[in-house]
Order: sequence, then structure tokens, then C-alpha cells
Amino acid sequence: MADQNERGDYAVSSLDQLGEGYGFRKLRSGLGITAFGINALVLAPGYATGMHYHDEQEETYFVHRGEIELRFGDGSTHLLAAGGVARVDPATHRGVRNVGSVDAILLVAGGKDGYVGRDGQAVGDGPRGGPPGAA
Repeated sequence: MADQNERGDYAVSSLDQLGEGYGFRKLRSGLGITAFGINALVLAPGYATGMHYHDEQEETYFVHRGEIELRFGDGSTHLLAAGGVARVDPATHRGVRNVGSVDAILLVAGGKDGYVGRDGQAVGDGPRGGPPGAA
């Protein structure tokens, strides 16, 4: 469930509002996102997902909370703690495991067909449209 204005040009919510317990939080459908796929996974300590891959969608993983082991089809593993990020090509086999002692929250964004470029525009009197270093 998300709150949005009458025109529907933005939506706000929280992971708690989008589901409970372990598993997927469907951010794309919950917030009405149409430009790319995005989900959050809430994983119990010790839980491991199965391996998977995609036909077309590149994925980016961001660890919001906890510690995740990212496993790849070539047998390699990488540990990502809170703030860690990884990009994975579509055909690469991958899976994740919560190796920490607390619930892990993993944000996963996927898409295809490229970046549209930096198209942000400043609003109002300020000359800056973003945080320092955004230019």
C-alpha cells in the first residue's frame, strides 16, 4: 500500500506497508513503478535463495541491512555488508544467502536497454539540482 497524490505522479510507502514476514516486497507494483523492476528481499539469518538467472534483465543488488553472501555459478562467493552493492549480467547464475545474525534487507533493481543519461533539472532559485558532487 502506498500513499500518492491525486494525479498519481508520486508514491510513498515503507517495506512494512508492502508486506510482512520474510520474502519479497514488491516495490514495483506497490509504488506503481513502470520503468524498471525493483524489489526488496527480507531474509532470515542463514536463509539461502536458489540460484537463478535472467534472459534479458541486468540486476543491481544493494544491501540495506545485514550481511549477504552473493554466490555465482562459477563457484565464487562475495560478502556484502550493509552499504555493499553489486551488478550482475542477465545470464550469470546467482543466488544470495544471509550470513549474518540478523534479518537482512536486500534491494534488487533490474532493467534493460540502458541508461537515459543525467536528465535532472534544478527547480527554483538555487543553481544546484542535487547534492555536492552530483554534476
